[in-house]
Amino acid sequence: MQPTHNAPMTIALGCMGMSGAYGKTDDAQSAAVIHAAIERGVTLLDTGDFYGSGHNELLIGRAIAGRRDQVRLSVKFGMLRGADGSMGGVDARPAAVKNFLAYSLVRLGTDYVDVYRAARLDPAVPIEDTIGAIADLVKAGHVRSIGLSEVGPETIRRAAKVHPIADLQIEYSIASRDPEDAIFPVLAELGIGATLYGVLSRGLLAASPIGAGDARAHLPRFSGANREANARLVAGLQALATRWGITPSQLAIGWVLGKQPRFVPTLGMRTIRQLDEALTAKPLTAAQVAEVEAIVPRGTIAGARYPAAHMTALDSEKR
Repeated sequence: MQPTHNAPMTIALGCMGMSGAYGKTDDAQSAAVIHAAIERGVTLLDTGDFYGSGHNELLIGRAIAGRRDQVRLSVKFGMLRGADGSMGGVDARPAAVKNFLAYSLVRLGTDYVDVYRAARLDPAVPIEDTIGAIADLVKAGHVRSIGLSEVGPETIRRAAKVHPIADLQIEYSIASRDPEDAIFPVLAELGIGATLYGVLSRGLLAASPIGAGDARAHLPRFSGANREANARLVAGLQALATRWGITPSQLAIGWVLGKQPRFVPTLGMRTIRQLDEALTAKPLTAAQVAEVEAIVPRGTIAGARYPAAHMTALDSEKR
């Protein structure tokens, strides 16, 4: 069954995978997916200026030419990269914020972005300074709303005192449930929304294969004994999905839709088939959610979502 075109948005299109993060990509196919998403009523496109070192923004800019009024653009900034693709830390100084946006606007072919956010908290810069700089860009008309990404409750509260925060981007899935403890309650208290990425745990919950050039091969959940242990848990989810007549991806998406109906899953579909599969996912019922959690109880997925050095640097992981 095809999704109804122009249906209300229940998911956002995450575009990172269109710029080589999971292996070779094709720009024409990626543009076709973006066009199909817009036609099917998906209005929010998520990117980062460091995805493919600017390639992702250039791709999106070409794809939405003549369609800018049909989409909302969520852009992350601040992650530094070398010419060899290596990561070089975070820069969220006010002057850097404004510089990053100037380049993003050119690559995206627009004079404003809808949501602008630092990809990670810069430990050397008070969050008040970063949010204040984005607030200046809001006043100038270059940014419509301010977002946050991978930050914890204290940082959320501090940011919200400077300027209203529209949205937090945070990883959340059957495999990654920590935001339930302290982060989601703060969002509810302050009236802040969320875009939830990693809903399929980077393909783990859909048992997607890892090919050449795929960055997931270096992630803990996909390595060694962790991979084998997780494959056994995922097999249980696959059997459950088969019994319900849905795909494993639809089960994982449906679990998030059922658990957090206020929030928007951000999914990295790279083919139209994946797009339509995601758009036909339905929220799981409370009974179905309980069945899923009986097979994969919280905390049973082996391995952290990022390598140890990355995890210790995440503000959202501070306890």
